[in-house]
Amino acid sequence: MATVGKVISCKAAVAWEAKKPLTIETIEVAPPRAGEVRIKILATGVCHTDAYTLDGHDPEGAFPVVLGHEGGGIVESIGEGVTSVAPGDHVIPLYTPQCYDCKFCKNPKTNLCQRIRATQGQGVMPDGTKRFTCKGKELFHFMGCSTFSEYTVCAEISVSKVDPKAPLDKVCLLGCGISTGYGAALNTAK
Repeated sequence: MATVGKVISCKAAVAWEAKKPLTIETIEVAPPRAGEVRIKILATGVCHTDAYTLDGHDPEGAFPVVLGHEGGGIVESIGEGVTSVAPGDHVIPLYTPQCYDCKFCKNPKTNLCQRIRATQGQGVMPDGTKRFTCKGKELFHFMGCSTFSEYTVCAEISVSKVDPKAPLDKVCLLGCGISTGYGAALNTAK
């Protein structure tokens, strides 16, 4: 593919600071590094958490940032060592990753994987760096997803492969809204 290994310029909704409207900007999205996946986002949802962060209420909210954590797209390219997905796969980015190895992933009572939680909460990739730039400034990542962009980069453990027949404009909600509501009804409300 012509874009593999290269920086991609695309449109994104950028939050430059809290309590200010998003602006549509041309940003640059760097290629994925080891353990990462670059995704062409074809559908995104808008969750209350995006508004909560934009309004300045999120203690982990860092600006400037590409918000969005309910998305669906197609893998454009993969970084070194990625084996769970391949270019062309349909995927959903997930703000709660699953490494399958930490004590939380192995616990039947929770799935709140902690493997990349610290860096994700700081708005950076697992290696502590960023993949987005705009007007010469680096942009923070949001919840490991940043789906308000035509292209994004996620950790491999934050991506779930889906059936290519599944409509991405509907299954993108599995990234947060549906799974959160279902989990609350089933587990909390019983």
